[in-house]
Amino acid sequence: MPRLSSRLLTWYRQNKRTLPWRDHPDPYAVWVSEIMLQQTRVETVIPYFERWMRLFPTINDLAKASEHDVLNAWEGLGYYSRARNLHKAARIVAEKYSGELPRNLDNLRALPGIGRYTVGAIASMAFGMDAPTLDGNLRRVFARLFDVTEPADSPAGEKILWSLAAEHLPKGQAGDYNQALMDLGATICLPRNPRCLICPLMKMCKARENGTQEARPVLKPKKEIPHHVHAAGVIVGQIDNLSCVLLAKRPSKGLLGGMWEFPNGRVDGDPARGLVNALKTGYGLKVQKKEALGVVQHTYTHFKITVHAFHCESPSIPKEKDLKWVRIAELEDYPMGKIDRQIARMLNDV
Repeated sequence: MPRLSSRLLTWYRQNKRTLPWRDHPDPYAVWVSEIMLQQTRVETVIPYFERWMRLFPTINDLAKASEHDVLNAWEGLGYYSRARNLHKAARIVAEKYSGELPRNLDNLRALPGIGRYTVGAIASMAFGMDAPTLDGNLRRVFARLFDVTEPADSPAGEKILWSLAAEHLPKGQAGDYNQALMDLGATICLPRNPRCLICPLMKMCKARENGTQEARPVLKPKKEIPHHVHAAGVIVGQIDNLSCVLLAKRPSKGLLGGMWEFPNGRVDGDPARGLVNALKTGYGLKVQKKEALGVVQHTYTHFKITVHAFHCESPSIPKEKDLKWVRIAELEDYPMGKIDRQIARMLNDV
């Protein structure tokens, strides 16, 4: 369907969004933007991208940075494994490829955090290669254009959509074509209430023709996610006559890896009572004088969590390397997830 690409590219030339990573001379900028854009909206990403490029203007700069500084720059974007993988990959690129992203797609795909979609995006947008890609916007656009009835998040649906992405790729223009599809999905072919009447592809859209555009893409039913209750201890003390609070560093792997948090644990029943056992079991901490500070809630991809925070004291602190007294005035310098950042701000407001 050559008309598809020609109509789309004509529309794109007139309506393309101005984004700080577009037409950037360094493939590194495309790479950073694509990692940040995974499961995150463009308007959220832009200030993070601009700050990131000021802090780490080259791959070598990122490779030399500490994990602490990388996570601090990423804080608030969520899905922190993206930042850790970006950092690991930068170190590999600095060491093996002299700080230049490899153009060999097998070498590119072997880097941490770079999957099939990211390879296609970098190859087409940064290197001008004829490579298809398939993000959430492209899935939705192709599912509607061709009225795909297979669930888009199933192996069979993925196979169909990748095949369509490759089949209609215009040779020599893959970068603009892929970005045009992204813009179409972000501004016109919206998840809800698509703006079909101003879509440049309306007349060739099978879902529009069949009246199924609101039902595409088909997605598998979501499972109900569990809800966990935690209690966190905000343990304050005077260290060298300075007001400090005790933080714990999370393991480097897993959810919020390498981030800092207030010592906490899952509880059943009364959170204040459960806190004592949770902190003793998890950290060897004995706490006293529990006073409610506040309650914070957050939803992750696979579970929901409610955290009850308590002001408390501990007569002795185990000499653990993952526990650290931090000046309350310096809490902003320690990368945290959203829950712990909210607790830190509660503490500052007291």
